[in-house]
Parts: sequence; C-alpha cells; structure tokens
Amino acid sequence: MIIGLTGKNGAGKGEVARYLKERGFQYFSLSDALREEAQRRRQELTRETLVALGNDLRARFGPGVLAERIFSRLDPEKNYVIDSIRHPSEVQVFRRRADFVLAAVRAPERLRFERLRLRARENDPRTFEDFQALESREAQSGNASDQQLDGAIAMNDIVLENTGPLKMLHDKVRELLQEFSKKEVRPEWDDYFMGIAKVVALRSNCMKRKVAAVIVKDKRIISTGYNGTPRGVRNCSEGGCPRCNSVDASGKGLEECLCSHAEENAIVQSAYHGVSIKEAVLYTTYSPCLICTKMIINAGLREVVYNMDYAVADTAMRLLAEAGVVVRKLAVAVSEPPGFGPEPAEEAPHL
Repeated sequence: MIIGLTGKNGAGKGEVARYLKERGFQYFSLSDALREEAQRRRQELTRETLVALGNDLRARFGPGVLAERIFSRLDPEKNYVIDSIRHPSEVQVFRRRADFVLAAVRAPERLRFERLRLRARENDPRTFEDFQALESREAQSGNASDQQLDGAIAMNDIVLENTGPLKMLHDKVRELLQEFSKKEVRPEWDDYFMGIAKVVALRSNCMKRKVAAVIVKDKRIISTGYNGTPRGVRNCSEGGCPRCNSVDASGKGLEECLCSHAEENAIVQSAYHGVSIKEAVLYTTYSPCLICTKMIINAGLREVVYNMDYAVADTAMRLLAEAGVVVRKLAVAVSEPPGFGPEPAEEAPHL
C-alpha cells in the first residue's frame, strides 16, 4: 500500500505522515530526493534552493524525475507514505502501482498561515502577504517543469479536511486505511502460482530460454522445476549444453539438447522425493513440448495452465485434449483496486 500526500503549506501533511509512520509505514518525501541532490552539489538547504533545484531537475530529466528516484526504492510487500507530491507527473509515476492512493490534506488559508507562524521555522514566511505570494508561486506555473501543486491536488483520490483537533485528523486517516484495505487487491490463485513460476524461471541456467513449472495440489505447491542441464552436469550457461551454446536458430538440433525441460524437472523432482502428483495442476510459463506432454499425462496431472505458447506445441495440445487433460492459457495481468485507478472520480470523497 502506498499513500501519497499532497496539499498546501501548513495543511497537515507532516502530521498525517507521522501518524502513518507510527503504524509501520515506511516514509519517503520527494523533498528527500531534492535534499540528497543539494548535498551532492554542496548547496545550502533552504526552501528557495530546493524549489529552484526541483524545477531544474524536472526541466532536465522530466517532470516526474523526483518521483522516479523514490519509486525505484519501493518494495511491493511494504507499506509506504510518500510526502511532498507537487506535480501531476509525480502522481502519474506512482499510479503505476495499483495499490497507490493520493490523499490531499486541506485546511483554510488563514489557519495554515497561523500554523506556519507558530512552528516558526527559519525559512517560513513572516507575514500573511508573503505567505500568499509563496502559495501563488507554488500553485501553478506556465513552465511545465515548475511546481504545479494545484494540478497535483486536483488528481487526489480522497480529501482529508484538517480543521479541528489532531484526533479528528487521526480518525480520518484511520478511516482511509480501513477503507483502502477493503479495496486492496490480492492476486487470484492462478496469478499467484504463475507469478511464483516466473520467479522460479530466474533460477534456470539455460542460455536459450528461461522456463519454469510449478505443480500444485489443494492450493499447495508440491514441486517446482526449471530448465537446465541435469543434476551433476555443468550448467548450460557455463557451456554444459553444446547445442544451446552453439547459439543456433530456435527449433534446430533439439534432439541433441542436454537441458531438461521445466515440466520434466518438476515431475522428476516429485518422483525423486516420493511425492504423488496425481490429480495435481501444473503451472508452466510455456506450453509443454511433446515429450513433457507425455510425462504430464502418464503422471496423472489433471490440468495444465500456461502463460506463453511453445513454438512446436500443436501435437502436444491435441494429445492433451485426447487424454482429457484440461489446458488453459493464462494472460498474467496487473489489476487495480476498484475506485483507485488512474481515472479519478468526478468528485473525491471528503473525510
């Protein structure tokens, strides 16, 4: 889950971020990327310096550059709160993650100025007129690479009104978490097992193609396999298979290939460890070849789910159908939580 924060100065973004950090969220601010760059350039860390530096980086590397620097650090299994989102292109970067929601923290102008005056930071505006001038500079610009805070705020998924005591704001953030958790998408079983197969494929040592298979029974993985040379034989990627290392055209010299296929390895591993795979389901990143198909049928597997088509699989497919093995092609896709996709609602809910 990624919660992005945007809003005007003194709205309360920092308080929302603090609340989330205390509840296990990892914290990033796009201003951190600016501070790191300023330190690298040995520049003084003032508001004016950071604004100018951000405009310069967006002009040189694109308006989403700060978000890209933070986005590259995010792990899919962790929860994050991202502060200081100030440009529509930054929002678009984080929207690549289906579990992203943008919250706009809002409060009246006079109240926000009073909050800045009370916190008394060195670079905060001293008068209300200076505060309004700062707000105007940050809100929008004719230069597409400058801050476009109003544009970012307009892309919000939800508005957090912060006009009362902190407990009221905290309650609204808690409501947001509860609501978002209900809409968070978990992968379906097919996507789950195929996703694992794609990770298993990374263990392949074949230099021609990386393929993997996962055998599942009662929604439990009982065996995995990836393509490569047999046990105790030099890896294909290290020269173990002359056919693959000849880098010949695909489909040629298959009878001389020393690599075992992923489905073959998954089935053999089950036999090696004495695990029955009768009536199990095989997930494979490629549709099986003819030899693997015969093993699938004789091993008693009831279903094959594959992601991509093997080039010479016509006979294999006919044989599987004749033997009564169910075959399904699965297109792996990333889904988005309902209500939090790239198209915002006409009017965001207020909390």
